[in-house]
Amino acid sequence: MIDPQQARTQVLLAANALFYQRGIQAVGMDAVRSAAGISLKRLYSLFPSKDALLIEVLKGWTAEWNEGVSLASSSATTPRDKLLAIYDFLDGWFRQDDFRGCAFINSFGELGAVSPDVAEIARGQKLAFQHYVASLVEELGGSPALAAQLAILAEGAQTTAAISGRPDAAFQARAAAEVLIRRELTA
Repeated sequence: MIDPQQARTQVLLAANALFYQRGIQAVGMDAVRSAAGISLKRLYSLFPSKDALLIEVLKGWTAEWNEGVSLASSSATTPRDKLLAIYDFLDGWFRQDDFRGCAFINSFGELGAVSPDVAEIARGQKLAFQHYVASLVEELGGSPALAAQLAILAEGAQTTAAISGRPDAAFQARAAAEVLIRRELTA
């Protein structure tokens, strides 16, 4: 018998993959149980509801996103290069075989109107990203308007890549970001 922490990890990994691949509403707890390889009773002892499980998955997605963006920017030495590294991170993500768009946009689209928790977490993740971009723009000496524009470019690239199936949305967003940054710094 696996210990509770290992079972919890298996459930979160299974739910993460299933929710991202199929959508949240399309996945029942029985599918999660089956993919995790545990009993339904054990699943409900770990997560008393699908909503409770979803909240933990969303928290995991937040940590994964933050880590990916941070890692991409960590090797850059200037605020400008750190900002552009965000689009390089997106480019690598968009090229993964399992890319299905932004999990927060997807979950908000599915449940944002009916689940205050999902809406709050999705909005919080987007706001945190905007603040991250704003902090880099501030280091650069740029304006809050530039920060908003760069964040919107990244968000738009995610949606465009998911719907069109074309990863070059990150390249296009990066090129637009370079123009905006250059314009701001030479104005």
